Formats: sequence, structure tokens, C-alpha cells
Amino acid sequence: MKSILEYLAVSDTPGKTWVQSFLEVSLSCHLFPTFNKCVSYQTEDLVPVPPEQRTWGRWNYISFWITTSYNVNTWMIVSSMIQLGMSWWQAWLCVCLGYGLTTPFLILNSRPGCVHHVTFPVVARTSFGMWGCLWVTLNRGAMACIWYGVQAANGGACVLVMLRAMWPSINDIPNHLPASAGITTRDFLCFFLFSLISLPLIWFPVHTIRHFFTVKSIITPVAGIVYFAWCISKAKGLGPIVHQRATIHGSQLAWAMLTGMRSCMSDMATLIVNGPDFASRATYPSAVALPQLIAVPVGYGLVSFFGIIVSSSSQVIYGEAIWSPITLLGRFLDDEPSSATRFGVWFVSVAFVIAQVVEINVNDIIPFRVNISANSVSAGCDLTSLFPRFINIRRGGYIAAIIGFCMCPWKLLSTSNNFTTYLSAYSVFLSSVAGVMVTEYWLVRRGHYRLADLYSTRRDGWYWYIWGINPRAYAAYFSGILINVVGLVGAVGHSVPIAATHIYDVSYFTGFGVAAVVYWTINLVFPPVGKFKKFEEVDLSGGFVAGNRDMETENSVEVEEKESVEVTKQG
Repeated sequence: MKSILEYLAVSDTPGKTWVQSFLEVSLSCHLFPTFNKCVSYQTEDLVPVPPEQRTWGRWNYISFWITTSYNVNTWMIVSSMIQLGMSWWQAWLCVCLGYGLTTPFLILNSRPGCVHHVTFPVVARTSFGMWGCLWVTLNRGAMACIWYGVQAANGGACVLVMLRAMWPSINDIPNHLPASAGITTRDFLCFFLFSLISLPLIWFPVHTIRHFFTVKSIITPVAGIVYFAWCISKAKGLGPIVHQRATIHGSQLAWAMLTGMRSCMSDMATLIVNGPDFASRATYPSAVALPQLIAVPVGYGLVSFFGIIVSSSSQVIYGEAIWSPITLLGRFLDDEPSSATRFGVWFVSVAFVIAQVVEINVNDIIPFRVNISANSVSAGCDLTSLFPRFINIRRGGYIAAIIGFCMCPWKLLSTSNNFTTYLSAYSVFLSSVAGVMVTEYWLVRRGHYRLADLYSTRRDGWYWYIWGINPRAYAAYFSGILINVVGLVGAVGHSVPIAATHIYDVSYFTGFGVAAVVYWTINLVFPPVGKFKKFEEVDLSGGFVAGNRDMETENSVEVEEKESVEVTKQG
């Protein structure tokens, strides 16, 4: 309650009491107009993060990204590239370049969060409007719920290997479920246990779990190095994959590499969009930029290199390249392993269980990514924005877990070979969203915010646009989708022109670029209230002391309705 009063109980209208202002602010719960009778803590999940909760420093973000990169998906991501005909170093170069290229997009879209300390659903209001943002947040929240279930199912596989190392007899659990269930009793037990491990962490606020990432950043690299060295030792060398030459050349190789880089960028598409969720907890803005710029490509590059060498070694040990580290660990437990082998498998599998609980990833190949950080927190933020009267971040996280369970994710994975293709294609839509949001902050408003207007349905607010929807944003959003839609049809198995396929091979760039250019152009022709020429990261909410700073806008609209204001720096 205190944070709401501090940030939002400031009136622009003479004579309005703080109570009236607060009730107007509560209209941020716009789906439920009667919520203006309610003054409860739920809306605190949407207001700017208070200073006492801005606890993430640069080392927290570094450890966060180190832990994020260590996951099954990153371990396997080069497999599809090598199977396309690339050599190992070409595939590894694609990973380093792909994740390196995503980092600037991530930093650009995270900036409003670390400067103004607001989360993605609130940042989306600045570009799509108070009502228009609902479609964007609904899409992101729905995907978070789906992915939560899918990742919990895959996390169950990690738990199975861990339990096999402790009690081999778990493999002998009889199956009492019908074939129509799509899962055995043993696998369902492991899925249930993984859920039990995950659920307690949803209870804690985001700013309090940063030390969990620190712990993981210590355990998971150690486990990765042990696994890496162990496989080389068992194979008595690096294996044949590192000596394998590329089977494609010229333009075919170039387009294959672009496809590989697109896979990496698709892998990060959801995180780029909801980057403000975590950046909002930063102690200072610089804690976000440099750590991400370095840690993302380095972390993902190292883990994918481990995946190449381990899979190459498995070809010597078992006569086939096993790209899944969990499958390979399970093979180590066959044929009565020694106690030392069982302990090693247990330690590595525990690290993967931890990685699955907190990992953030969306992949174009196989969907292994985080549950707590990417899915439950993101779903919590998004659902809070949609139903703030009833849901906060904690409740939203548990709702995501329930939906993820009820959708029977193991059945989705077992019955649809193209499941991950359809979901990864969602990056086409997310790239358009990111293009609009980045352009809004950096080129249209140029860092200027009016935080009070983000929590008010006043018709003269910056973000009300036309009936609460910004048509400029949606014109750009659909333009970014249309440039890739034909290639998207081809990706799901239909015949399309080769040019459309090549456009889709760089779909994140085309979707983001077209949406950004269209949005910027429309705002030049039809400038909104509060469009600035000068870049300055400030909050221009009402109630500031008068000053002499020039607040010229390109459309000659006085920002504070003919009142001079003194702006205060944020961050």
C-alpha cells in the first residue's frame, strides 16, 4: 500500500484529494471497473518496484545468466545444426553469434524496467495503450502457462535419472495407467516430484530469490565441467564429431548458418519481450547492460561447446551420437554401474533438475527452459495485469502451474512431432512486439515517461490513445507478422516460395525491423502526445516543482498542459 501512495497518489487535477487519485489509479484494474472500491495489496505487483526491493546488482545478473545458459536445450542446440551438415566449429560459431546478436535487443527492451522499475505488462501500456496491451500480455501469459507444463514434463525426465542413480528399482515400478494417458506411472511420479520441487519457489518474491541463482551459478558449472571431463575420459579422446567436416558449402551453408542463428534468437524471444520483469529489480541501470552483454554469449557458447564434445564422446562409447545429456546419463546407469558412476550421475542430474527449475529458455528444437523465472514469474506478471483484482504474481505463478498440469503436457509432446515447431514459430509474433516496444521507448518518447498515466484511464493521459488502444502499434505489429507469415506456413510443412523461406530464416530481424520502421514512420506522420526530440530518461508525472527545463515536443503539445515542470532523473 505504501508504494502505491508514494508513486501514484499524486493528482494532476487541482482540488482532487489523494483518496480520489488513488481510486483513479486503481482503474489500472481496467477489466473490472468496480475495483475502484478496493484498496488492497494486489495492485502493488503492478506499481513501480519500491527501492527496498531493487536488490539485483551486476553479480546477480551475471550469475543469473550463467545459470540460465546451463540447461538441456543449450546443451543440445548445436545438434540440429550439425545434422544440417555443418562442422562442429561452424555450428558453435552460429550459437555464439546467435546469442550475441540477441543481447542488444534484450538490453534495449530491458531499459524501461531498470530505469523506471516497471514490469513488462506496464511497459506494454506505453506503446499498445491501456486496453491495447491486454492482447500482448494475454499472449505472453498463455505461452508462459503452456511452457510451464511442457518444461515440468521434461524436468520429470531429469528427476527420473536422479532417482535411478539412488534407487535403481524405480525402473521396475509397474504401470497402472492406461495407454490413452500418454504416460506411465513411473514417469508421472517423476513429473509430480518435479512439480513439488518447483512449487515452493513460486511463493517467494522475485527480489528474494536472487541468491538461488547465485547457488545455481556455482553448482551447475561444476557439474558441467565434471560431465565434460568424464565423457572425454570414458571415450579416451574427443570423439569423431570434432573431426567431422562440413557436408554443405557455399550459399547452402550460409543459409543453414542463418537458420541456426535464428534458432538461437527464437530461443531468447520470450525473454527479450519480458526483459523488464527482471530489470525492474536492478539496484541501478548499469547493473543490467554490461553483465548481459558479456554473460549471455559467453555462457551459452561454453555450454553448447560442452554439448558438442560430450555428444562426440558418446559416439565412441555407444556407437551413436546422443545429443540429450539426460538420455546419455541414463545410459551410464545401464549394465550395473559402479557406486562411483551412480554418484556421478546423481550429482550431474541434480544440477540439471536445478537448471530446469530456474532456467530461462525457449528453443526452436526441443523445449527445455525455465519454469520459475521465465514461466511462473512471467505468467504472474501478465495475469496480474489482466486480472489485478484477483491475481498477484504469486497467484499467477500457481495458476500457471495448475494449467500446465491440466493440459497434460506429456501427451502434447508424445502426440505431436511439430509441437515445438509451432511454439517456436511464436517468436514471429514476439519479435513484432519487441520492435514496437523498443521503438516507443528509444525513438518516440525518447526515455520520457509519465508513470501516473500508466495507472490511470484519464482520456488526456499519454497512453490512452484512442479508446485505450494505440492503432499505430497494432499497424506495426501486424506488419511485422505479415512479412514472415508465408515463411511460417512453410515451416509447418507446406510448400512455399524459396524467397519466403529465406525471409523466415532471418524472421526475428525481419519481424523486429519491419515493426520498428513502420511504428516509427507512423509516429512521424501522426505524432502522439508526448513525442520528444531530446533523449532524457525522466518521469514527467504531475506534482513536480516548476522549473525552467525545456519540454518541447515535435507536435507542439505541451507535456504538462502549459505548465512548466522540473523533471527528476530516474535510476
